[in-house]
Amino acid sequence: MSMKAYILVNSEPGMIWMVAAEALKVEGVKEAHAVTGQFDDVIQVEFDKMENLGKIIERVQSIKGVLKTQTLIVIPPPIRE
Repeated sequence: MSMKAYILVNSEPGMIWMVAAEALKVEGVKEAHAVTGQFDDVIQVEFDKMENLGKIIERVQSIKGVLKTQTLIVIPPPIRE
């Protein structure tokens, strides 16, 4: 079962669109957008185990212009029978 997370990124000034474009090249990234507010980019990722999420985060953090990231892991709804 695949899981989802959102990586929120603080980028260097003037690099927010380049960061989003580069993030789309990372395996596991489904969407990447420059946004307004406290963060500069939001990146949606899908992964099948936490180890893979860690690799995605490392790749995103290595993108030129990325200053800081914060990751939000989506909690699936409880299964009700």
